[in-house]
Amino acid sequence: MIYIYNDFGGTHTTSLAAAYHLKQIPADHKLTKEEILTVPYFNQLKTSDMGKIIFHGIDEDGNSVYTVGRGSSKHMIPALKNLSSLLQEKYDGSEKIIFSNTSPTVPFAMTIGGLLSRRLHIDFLGVPLLVIGAKQCYQDIVRLVNHTKEMAKKTNKRVQVLRNKSFK
Repeated sequence: MIYIYNDFGGTHTTSLAAAYHLKQIPADHKLTKEEILTVPYFNQLKTSDMGKIIFHGIDEDGNSVYTVGRGSSKHMIPALKNLSSLLQEKYDGSEKIIFSNTSPTVPFAMTIGGLLSRRLHIDFLGVPLLVIGAKQCYQDIVRLVNHTKEMAKKTNKRVQVLRNKSFK
């Protein structure tokens, strides 16, 4: 199975989701500032990295975990779904691909922090807001990751897109 967590920038909630999924960070307590800032790719990607599918690791069940920033495009995930389906049909692929949207978990502090830090390069204001946002949404992200894994096991579709609107 292949998991691809996606959101606007691909560097905050997606990185946290991948880290929780891979058990790189604990899911049983609110993260410290140090734990948040050491999550791989957290607040490290640039606008030019949008659209790049980034490998984060292999989970305990042998599944690959990736992230991608989709920017403001409403067409990227449908296009990736279509391409994934086409490649599976052409090459007789049987591995499930799960696209899971982490955007519904993004709190306002993280939105503003990301704008300040990633777009305007004002880290002294943006990073503290990102940390506050990560602490606010960690439970939602943990629930989203658990939901993603459950849905992946239940679906019969080879390519599944989870919009996760119930996590707002």
